[in-house]
Amino acid sequence: MSGKIKSRSAANADSISASVSCDERILRDCHQMYTDPDSGLITIAQSVGVTLLPPRKKITVMLIGNHSAGKSSFVNWYVEEHIQRTGVAIETQGFSFVTSGRKRESLTGNATNRVSEYLGTEICTSRQKRFSLVTFVDTPGLVDGDMKYPFDVDQAILWLGELCDLILVFFDPMGQALCKRTLNIVEKLNEKQGDRLRFYLSKADEAGGESDRQRVMMQIVQELCKRPGLNKCGFDMPTIYVPNPNKPSRCVNQIEEVCRTIEKTINQTVQNTLNSLEKDCNLITEGITETLHNDRQCSVENRRSRFKGCLLGMLGFTVPLLLLATLVLGSLSKDVLVLMLGDSGIEALTLYVVPAVKAFESLSAEVQLYSCAGLVLLSFIFLLIARFSFRTKPTLSGKQKRQLQQKLEYVQEVVKTKKKNLYEVYLRQSVGDQDMI
Repeated sequence: MSGKIKSRSAANADSISASVSCDERILRDCHQMYTDPDSGLITIAQSVGVTLLPPRKKITVMLIGNHSAGKSSFVNWYVEEHIQRTGVAIETQGFSFVTSGRKRESLTGNATNRVSEYLGTEICTSRQKRFSLVTFVDTPGLVDGDMKYPFDVDQAILWLGELCDLILVFFDPMGQALCKRTLNIVEKLNEKQGDRLRFYLSKADEAGGESDRQRVMMQIVQELCKRPGLNKCGFDMPTIYVPNPNKPSRCVNQIEEVCRTIEKTINQTVQNTLNSLEKDCNLITEGITETLHNDRQCSVENRRSRFKGCLLGMLGFTVPLLLLATLVLGSLSKDVLVLMLGDSGIEALTLYVVPAVKAFESLSAEVQLYSCAGLVLLSFIFLLIARFSFRTKPTLSGKQKRQLQQKLEYVQEVVKTKKKNLYEVYLRQSVGDQDMI
């Protein structure tokens, strides 16, 4: 895949903000609504025990295939800059992330993720096609035989495949298309990411005549269909190559189909992001509502516990107080009692206390002792139960409840309104205003 690539100056960075696409703005605004340090959805969700992840502002497209399959050349053609080295030799020996930014820069593995020296990032200012919304992952060229990689390339590709939105598999017609390592990785990726895989016959203009291309494609398809997981209906493999005005070809070039596939993935990502925003808003709303409801329930239970504790405490103290009162009143003379209680008080005391005292005195001394001990034990049990009843559940303060209510109103009135407006902006790209009514 060789071709003429347009050069581009880093001065384009000055015009980036003026050329932000609708989809790019939607994804950027959604990401901001999640990550704002003060009123972001992630911060709000954490306050009610809900964990959210921010949406990505770009899609990730991984390219895999044998060495010299044209992966790097396709990236260069898409961004219209000479970013990746190309050639017959194995140029890409590590993983290279190609993404857009404000200035042209190359980052080493340490700056990319602080893990491996075989990772690199190429940042360029290209605004061609939909590159501002795409991060390409250019993988090492795969070969069979005694080729030794400085890392487990198979596991690295499988791991990245779980994180990517789209996986483009390039088969070239120059004898390496049936590389077993490539086929094995594709088969494993198909187990979990089958809906993200797309197959292309790259460098189709170098395959000779039409009959030669058909024969190569049949060989590749036959080899793929031998794998149980890849033997499915509707298998498609468009022929693509980087157009070169100095080297015209009569071969049908479906490279724009790759661009449409990427654009479709971007559109689907925008829809999924807006749908996820709606779901996360509902999740936060449910979390806050449930937290406030549980707090009200705890407040009711705490009041019941306090009432129960007070009642049992009163019962626990009543028996000792009655015994003490009986002891004190029994030791006082009648004149002192009349002076303290008066005639009406003496009558009431005689009416209610004297029968109990006579009944108690009629018991033997041993029974009286056991009765007093039993009453004291009963009082102790009442007081012990009362103490446990006074244990209450923690509740929210008035300030905390007001803050949660404000967060609930913010999510329902502000965030959902923004989401609705963004969705309308997204729909206007495809339908007219009269169709949105």
